[in-house]
Amino acid sequence: MKKIEAIIRKTKFEEVKDALLEADIEWFSYYDVRGIGKARQGRIYRGVVYDTSSIERTLISVVVRDKNVEKTVTAILQSAQTGEIGDGRIFVIPIEDAIRIRTSERGDIALYNAEQEK
Repeated sequence: MKKIEAIIRKTKFEEVKDALLEADIEWFSYYDVRGIGKARQGRIYRGVVYDTSSIERTLISVVVRDKNVEKTVTAILQSAQTGEIGDGRIFVIPIEDAIRIRTSERGDIALYNAEQEK
């Protein structure tokens, strides 16, 4: 099992969500986050300088079975990529175990319903 965390542009969230659903990734969490990037510049609006070094992004977090890692990463890459600086990052992190609280099932089976296995 792997945990995939993707930090993406807020404007790309709907496209990424649709791509994940199309790739049969039906459950994930997302959060509005702020971060500091490499770009350091001020924007001027009506004569006032605003610091834009703090960037608003969306963090998507999903745990998938090993067989679904590549299609999940591909779905995020293809839908979030603009080719410009600030597109974000994807992290793939190993997960040691998963436990479904309702049934106490452990491992891969805790991530999906066996009767819905395709």
